[in-house]
Amino acid sequence: MRSPLLGAGLALFVSAVAALGISAGCGGGSGTGGSHATNNSSSGSTSSSAGGSGGSRSAANAPEFTHPWLSGAKILVSGESTSNMDCRAGICRHSENTDLVTFQGAIFLVHRTAESQVLGPNSSLHVYKSTDGGKTFTQTAVIAAPTDRDIRDPHFYVVSGKLFLKTLTRLPVTSKRDSNVDTIAMGASSSDGTTWSALAEIGPPTWSLWRIKEHGGLLYSAAYADGDLSVSLFSSTDGLVWTKGPSVYGVSIDTPLETELTFMPDGKLLALVRMDGLDAELFGDMGRLRTKVCWSDPPYDKDFTCSGELTGQRLDGPLTFFHEGRLFVVARKHLGADMRKRTSLFEITGDLAAGAAGKLAIKEWGELPSAGDTSYAGAADVDADHVLLSWYSGNLDKDEAWIFGLLDITDVWQATVDFSKLK
Repeated sequence: MRSPLLGAGLALFVSAVAALGISAGCGGGSGTGGSHATNNSSSGSTSSSAGGSGGSRSAANAPEFTHPWLSGAKILVSGESTSNMDCRAGICRHSENTDLVTFQGAIFLVHRTAESQVLGPNSSLHVYKSTDGGKTFTQTAVIAAPTDRDIRDPHFYVVSGKLFLKTLTRLPVTSKRDSNVDTIAMGASSSDGTTWSALAEIGPPTWSLWRIKEHGGLLYSAAYADGDLSVSLFSSTDGLVWTKGPSVYGVSIDTPLETELTFMPDGKLLALVRMDGLDAELFGDMGRLRTKVCWSDPPYDKDFTCSGELTGQRLDGPLTFFHEGRLFVVARKHLGADMRKRTSLFEITGDLAAGAAGKLAIKEWGELPSAGDTSYAGAADVDADHVLLSWYSGNLDKDEAWIFGLLDITDVWQATVDFSKLK
């Protein structure tokens, strides 16, 4: 049970945060002003040994973050070492929302930067390239938010030999559950990861596309409606025009939002639906922690069957990937009443081949170095046994409640998973 003193303090802070426009879902970015810096390339190498939030690197060696299968955990982009306030052009104190992709033999990283999670146009996306398996990254582009909107939740995808980037843009409003934000999914493309087209609208307004997956020559994404009311399947032939399809999950009282799609080897489609639940459950510090398990069969034109549920874990910002037939998830984990969070590596177990007729379970392999405001990971293969992960985190030594971390300094982290040791 939460202590009365902590509960009262958090209640006051939650009220203050709500007044600033932070949602319990994707959050937001603050500020106005700053020059309009779009699609700028930048030279220079960013080493993952760059300094980060004070004490974070030493705390990364704590027992809970030390695993035989994890190596090279380091801060790549530091929030502690910058005093910049023009987040449209440069790195600011709160960097988050990462993704990774392999393209043309290199690994590309993208993340958002702003002064906090509060919605606002003083925010941008930064793109980096690594040609040495993630040991070093060089910044290749900066994509500023529209002048009247926030930018966040970038994800890479590849179409016809071109690298695409999907992102969400939202109005800088005060709301709960991502409501009244008038989400517009926008995209940009590049032939080399350095020169990018201008952002253009790609999704129907008020729908937030999550990660984009290719299957059978088509592109698919699960998108959640503003207000976190429902999740639907969207598809595209070119990555530019998206068409709304069947319902994935539509029980609004469960507050469904970020939904990760995974295609099984036999073509069945799994959707893991983050559910924030009732008002008292939104912050993950009390009540139920659940992830809905939904299935669809080819050609994915019927409403999903959602008869399963992973209980005890609410997978915020989920990322899934297969390795040698095993299905892994990186997502935010909730520790309990003190509202502390972690980014963790999980494995989905059970009968994956049975689809809706089977039963799935979840196994946690361990926590990545993380605290405060954290998660929203990316993954890219390095070789047959190793996968590079990216995620963001607040200061490890402070290990503050997530609600405080939304306004605090965050860093972008990276580490490598050795699957030969993950047994």
